[in-house]
Amino acid sequence: MKDAMDIDMPLAEAIESASKTTTRSSKSHDIYTTTIRTPPHAYAHLELITRQELHLDELLLRQYLTSALRQYLGLTGLGISVDILKISGQEGWVRVPRQDLGTFSSALTAWIGTGSASGFRIRAAGNWLGALVGGHDQQNIWGEA
Repeated sequence: MKDAMDIDMPLAEAIESASKTTTRSSKSHDIYTTTIRTPPHAYAHLELITRQELHLDELLLRQYLTSALRQYLGLTGLGISVDILKISGQEGWVRVPRQDLGTFSSALTAWIGTGSASGFRIRAAGNWLGALVGGHDQQNIWGEA
């Protein structure tokens, strides 16, 4: 009997030989899934409330966040790591350690502001950035209708 890999073998014989030598497994394939239960970071979508038009940039947002954290928690508040991800107009996206999201939010909502800035509005906050971005886009879609 010729081998299935033999080049001289006709196609019909090769198919028949391959079907005889191949054994089908009765086991099904298991799909492996996992869930990240405690992500290391949380995200917040902030809006700066101002008395007059103010151009928000990374340095100014960092100054306001530092002021709010220092006013609320003193030197302990300055130890909270805050990463600025994006700024668009009067809005900003930041990342903080997940366990500090509650104190971070409290500090921002209790901040009375300085100069022309009168405070922050937290538009959304949570453990998953994709969910916050999706919610923001959903507000834009339904707000224009």
